[in-house]
Amino acid sequence: MLAATARIDDKLHGFSFSTLERIGGTPCVLLGLLSVKRSSKRDSVLKSLMGEAFHRALMAFPDEDVVVGSRFVKPDALEAFKNLDELIPRPGHRAVGEERAWGRRLARRFGVDSTYDEQSFVVKANGQSGFIDHESLKADKIGADVRAIFGSVAPAKAGSLIAHGWTMAEDLVKLGARQLT
Repeated sequence: MLAATARIDDKLHGFSFSTLERIGGTPCVLLGLLSVKRSSKRDSVLKSLMGEAFHRALMAFPDEDVVVGSRFVKPDALEAFKNLDELIPRPGHRAVGEERAWGRRLARRFGVDSTYDEQSFVVKANGQSGFIDHESLKADKIGADVRAIFGSVAPAKAGSLIAHGWTMAEDLVKLGARQLT
């Protein structure tokens, strides 16, 4: 388990818990929990926490493409995955067998496979033991098509959506680079 924190003026503004592992031989970053304080600096806090996750992936899996996966309860939180390629699920894309298989693998890894629907990528109940907790500063710019993906997520039953995407090795070098000041 890896932990990361984001502080501004010595005050905690965000944290994450994640793992780096191989699933079926493929390098993965599993974000179990990531939470960002609702403030005017939340976008930079999210960028910092994701940058740390990418940096750790770069150190553990140099020269390899990496899958990044997590659970979501709001479309705002998908902002964390904006730098990933081939985000699944995504609007206008019907997931094929291998993409659904990754959803099943992640559901099993998160311990929610008994209530997971591989067609919609939705955990119907008891899927909120960890997820990306982020509210966007630009929530009004989230498209109706993205919101529709979350249509069958039932917050009252602790439902969630499992999403994953890829970062290619050459992109990971940039995303995981440390910013020296």
